[in-house]
Amino acid sequence: MGKISSIGAHRKGERTKSVEKALDTLQTLVADDMARVNETILARMHSPVALIPTLAGHLIASGGKRLRPMLTLAGARLVGYEGDRHTKLAACVEFIHTATLLHDDVVDDSDLRRGRDAANVLWGNKPSVLVGDFLFSRAFELMVEDGSLKVLKLLSHASSVIAEGEVLQLSIANDLETPEESYLDVIEAKTAALFEAATQIAAVVAERPENEEMALASFGRNLGIAFQLVDDALDYSARQATLGKTIGDDFREGKITLPVILAYRRGTAEEREFWKRTIEDMDQRDEDLPHALALMDKHRAFHDTIDRARHYGAIARDALAIFQPGKTHKALNDIVTFCIERAY
Repeated sequence: MGKISSIGAHRKGERTKSVEKALDTLQTLVADDMARVNETILARMHSPVALIPTLAGHLIASGGKRLRPMLTLAGARLVGYEGDRHTKLAACVEFIHTATLLHDDVVDDSDLRRGRDAANVLWGNKPSVLVGDFLFSRAFELMVEDGSLKVLKLLSHASSVIAEGEVLQLSIANDLETPEESYLDVIEAKTAALFEAATQIAAVVAERPENEEMALASFGRNLGIAFQLVDDALDYSARQATLGKTIGDDFREGKITLPVILAYRRGTAEEREFWKRTIEDMDQRDEDLPHALALMDKHRAFHDTIDRARHYGAIARDALAIFQPGKTHKALNDIVTFCIERAY
């Protein structure tokens, strides 16, 4: 038995290194452009109101992968864009994302973000919300400076859809009868919309044909859905500790995510009563999270959520098929693997 365990651990280690290499490869490909993105972020984060750059900088410098702006940069490389508009727009994408994180942490009453104290814990809810508004405003300034009405339309629409997604998520909170379709509506809005816009604008600034624009949009949208599915599965995974997050935050907040939907739907009458008490009534005890994890394992809720993510990941890969193969094409294909396999 010890020998089998050792082999399994070795293979798991190899897979982890391969997945991490995918992110490293993408970061290396766009490194020069990302340096310019970071310069723009630092410059536009500046304000004579000292708390604004302090609070925003706390989150921006906290070790995020910058995946969304990297997708804009990589998308521009994929379609052969040789200008410089994409770097400011990638910074715009990151500002929108960071603003939503600040607002999310207030709404969710989160204590941690990327393994560090959340901004709302350190500075309070009001400053976090207002600095989030500041970053949204900076994002819109960058859109206007770009001068393209189409870019402005895409990114402003994504911003409004994200807000709709967050409100929709609040409306289904604690409701165990939420259908899977409604849950997917939430993640398409709150996560996939910005992934889609981030990739689509790369084709827009390069003035590529509509089929390429739609292909990059499809890639981003489906990658975003896969990414959020994995995030929601990870909330019930021991992998959270290695990512600087605590296990079960969604459970404690009564969030309706796919792992909960599947475990509830497949449960016995007694198990459903457990979910109703803990999620709908928010009557939770110390032993409830371990029991929730056991029920998810029993009904394969975690594994099937990851399988759903693989489905959307496959659609994302298919969307890239019209583009010429090469380093950037491979890096974007591999980043799909990264987004899914980080669950392990």
